[in-house]
Parts: sequence; structure tokens; C-alpha cells
Amino acid sequence: MSDLYGRHKAVLPDWLALYYEDPLEITHGEGRYVWDAAGKRYLDFFGGILTTMTAHALPEVTKAVSEQAGRIIHSSTLYLNRPMVELAERIAELSGIPDARVFFTTSGTEANDTALLLATSYRRSNQILAMRNSYHGRSFSTVGITGNKGWSPTSLSPLQTLYVHGGVRTRGPYAELSDDEFIAACVADLEDLLGHVRPPAALIAEPIQGVGGFTSPPDGLYAAFRRVLQERGILWIADEVQTGWGRTGEHFWGWQAHAENGPPDIITFAKGIGNGMSIGGVVARAEIMNCLDSNSISTFGGTQITMAAGLANLTYLLEHDLQGNARRVGGLLIERLRAVAAQLPGVREVRGRGLMIGVELVKPGTDTADPETAAAVLEAAREEGLLLGKGGGHNTSALRVAPPLSLTVAEAEEGAAILERALRSTQ
Repeated sequence: MSDLYGRHKAVLPDWLALYYEDPLEITHGEGRYVWDAAGKRYLDFFGGILTTMTAHALPEVTKAVSEQAGRIIHSSTLYLNRPMVELAERIAELSGIPDARVFFTTSGTEANDTALLLATSYRRSNQILAMRNSYHGRSFSTVGITGNKGWSPTSLSPLQTLYVHGGVRTRGPYAELSDDEFIAACVADLEDLLGHVRPPAALIAEPIQGVGGFTSPPDGLYAAFRRVLQERGILWIADEVQTGWGRTGEHFWGWQAHAENGPPDIITFAKGIGNGMSIGGVVARAEIMNCLDSNSISTFGGTQITMAAGLANLTYLLEHDLQGNARRVGGLLIERLRAVAAQLPGVREVRGRGLMIGVELVKPGTDTADPETAAAVLEAAREEGLLLGKGGGHNTSALRVAPPLSLTVAEAEEGAAILERALRSTQ
């Protein structure tokens, strides 16, 4: 056990998850690569949990942070803040929400917590619809709407949560149906549920479930849900903490795969927008955002240094068409991994879109999750210089592949080759 690991265990909580039997200290990074304390280089296919979205040590972002730090780092939201206004203007326009207002937080958890406050206040209801297998954060309220027991340590909650079918396409009671039949069954289940309860405040849903193992419904499910919700005045909150900013390749936001009825009422975001800086936030139309009847502030949300990073990162992302790169390189990577999976009975499914790819592992010949093999693949990949994530609602048996969106074709092939060897060595 390293000295740093021993010190970690002595002062930090036991429930603070660490990857690997011998936990890794990352000391620096560049582009799509990071280095550990021993000087070993790794291709990063997880980006600090989808947070280093553009690249490690991106010069445009580090320059913006350095220059802003030389002027002023922080003043709180009690004062006018030019970088915060400028980033809010750009996000409001990109959101697709008419007459949008933006509130900045420091994390996705806090963003979802704020969205829940807005929705329950606006609708005067503490009932929330959430998806099975979902994850929305680690605060008291967001744990209370998380549909993944591995990340929900208490059933106590200030909210009454009702869980809906549909977030996982290939498991559950509707898995054998066609896409159209699947959507129809999920909508019928939602309508039946709503017939038995007082009208909830909102449905919160990740367009692609992140911690749940990069699972998703057929395109159009949330549009079909939205028709039902709008008839009853129920809001739709799209949790774009992991799917936003072009990661899926085909769309800038995950909700756009379900866009028949227009944008959500509320969008939450975080992670990639700051490329490692602590930025989260909420976008909502003005009548919802302004419904609170008391004062509020955010001491660290929207601070000048994080807003400078967000502006530089968003500019780089758009000017270099990283959404298009995610579509092109991610499409090649998915096909490469599916070709490998076809030869391995322990790989149940390769799914996802863009550079948000899940590889679900099972015990060969069964549908039983295999978290032990998933952990072994993570270790084997690390030994060869590749960092992956894991997740899933069935005992974390899905590998999560989510590199920075600037990934090159050569790097995608390098990572796929390492992952193939790791999978074969553990089957």
C-alpha cells in the first residue's frame, strides 16, 4: 500500500470509491493522455468521469484560467460578473429554451438539486417522476430520486419519488418488444401510474443514463412521455450532466433525440463544460426560473475563474467541431468494439452513441451480470496503459468508454486494441 493511499484511508470516508486494487495517482496530463506518479503514461478513456471533455491541459483553457486568475478569481453572485453573463448568454442560446434563464452551480449534483427546487416550487408538489436505473447526484434530494441502489445509501428523502420504465432498452419487462412497442408500453405504464397519484411536479431523466452503464431508450421515448406530461402540466427536466455539449455526436444535447415536442422545461448541465473546472448549472424558461419568492445566491457558482474556463472551452469545442469528431471517431470506435464483442460470449452488448459507449459484461451463456470480470478488465486495461470507467444497474458490470471529444482515429484504435486484449485475457 502506497504512503498516499494509507494517508487517504486515514482521513477520508470509507465510502469514497477508488478504482483499482492499487489506486492510481494521476499527476499530469496532455491531450488524451495522463501520467501517474511513477511516470507511466495512460490513454484516458474516462476523462475524470466525462469531465475533461476537450483535452487535458488544453492551452486555450489554461491560458484563460491563468489570465483571469491574474485579475480576480472570485467575488460571489452579489456583484455583476462579466464572464458569468457572457457564458450564460451563450448557454441560453444553445439550450433551445425560449426566454431562457441560466443559474450556475459548482456541480451536477447541485444543478439537479436546484432543478428539483424550481420544479417543486413552481408546481407546488413534492412528487417527482424518475427513471429506473438513473443517477442524479449525491446530495440528500438527488439520492432520493436516484433509481440505482448501488448509489443510493438511504431511502429517506424530502421528495416522494415514483419510478418509471424506459431508461434501459434491453432489460426489464419490455425488453423483447420492438422499439415502437417498447415506447407504447412505457407510455401506457406512465399513464397508468399517473392515474393513481396526485400530479407530480416533474419527470427528471438522463437522455443516456451515465452511472447506469450508458443505457438509453429508443429515440422518441421522452417525446412520447412529454405529450402525456404536458396534458397534465408536469415539467420535464433533462439531466444533461453527462450527455451535453456534443458528446453523443449526433446531437449537441441528448434531449434532441426526443425533440418532437420541443426542448425540455429545464436542462441541467455540468462536467464537460468546464473541462475540469467546477461548473454546473440549470437552464429554464423565465417563468420557472423566477418562481422562487425569496432571495438566493451562489457563493462559488459562476465564479470568474470557472466562467473564463467555460467560455474558452465552449469556444474551442464549437470552433473545432468536436461534436462532429465525436460522431465520426465514436462511430468507428463503436463498430470496432462490436466486432470484438461478436467473438466474445461474455460481452452482452456494446451500446451508446458518439464518444459515450457502454460495454456490458455477463457470465458467458447467460444474462447474469459479471462485475468481477468487469473489475478484472479495468485492471488488465490499466496494466496496458488504458483508463476506463465502469457502471450499470446490475452490479456495475458495464465498462464505460468516454474519452475527450478531441480523440483521434489513431488513439481510438490504440484504446480499442488494448481493450480487446483486456477482454480476451479475462474471458
